[in-house]
Amino acid sequence: MMIQEQEPQAEPEATRRDSDGTESSRANRGWWDRNADEYQIEHGTFLGDDRFVWCPEGLDEVEAGLLGSQESLKGRDVLEIGAGAAQCSRWLAAQGARPVALDLSHRQLQHALRIGEGRSTAFPLVQADAGALPFADGSFDLACSAYGAVPFVAEPVRVFREVRRVLRPGGRWVFSVTHPVRWAFPDEPGPEGLTAAASYFDRTPYVEQDERGRAVYVEHHRTLGDRVRDLVAGGFRLVDLVEPEWPAWNTQEWGGWSPLRGTLLPGTAIFVCERD
Repeated sequence: MMIQEQEPQAEPEATRRDSDGTESSRANRGWWDRNADEYQIEHGTFLGDDRFVWCPEGLDEVEAGLLGSQESLKGRDVLEIGAGAAQCSRWLAAQGARPVALDLSHRQLQHALRIGEGRSTAFPLVQADAGALPFADGSFDLACSAYGAVPFVAEPVRVFREVRRVLRPGGRWVFSVTHPVRWAFPDEPGPEGLTAAASYFDRTPYVEQDERGRAVYVEHHRTLGDRVRDLVAGGFRLVDLVEPEWPAWNTQEWGGWSPLRGTLLPGTAIFVCERD
């Protein structure tokens, strides 16, 4: 009996077009489920199993203290949104916090189970959409997200309002995203990524779509001003905006992030916010 070989799937087409919340959520859930294994193989060493790394620049929560002092985390209820393999939540648990790791991707959470197997610091893993958090009002003291969820959602205000709802009064919400300035430049780590090629003010989403025009990956662009307005509309007060500089020790490339670009252009924006 002859075994027919499967035809290789065509590479997705990269384009800029509108993509609503339903399409974006479906596309990105599928993308992360398909690519979680490769992502953890490629970046797992840099991220570690139980570190809290905010960005490709390598800024660590140990030195940044954006959630507060390490001592203050003990006994705090913390929600990590877009947790991936829950490396950040594992670090939080080691500090005595009570984290919950939430992600849209089932496969990413399977990696969280794999890494956490046999460890003493167990915590809940939840598969859910950031725009519809399955928690009661006022369930958490802190919420955080290191490049999770926020860049991929079509309605960020909806997410921020959900985060505010599940936080207790005075709760802190800290998240990192690609620095909005980077959207004006090609996503290339070399010299070709240093020349502006698009309008910073073009909010049209970046979409990768299959041969039938169905989105298989979506990212949404917001300017710095948009992010601030979205946060205010979501019920938050902006406390700090951190733009990590590229450190001399970090010699690795991560997609469009590199030492060359990092010394000239901001790559990450970290928003530190509080719920009144």
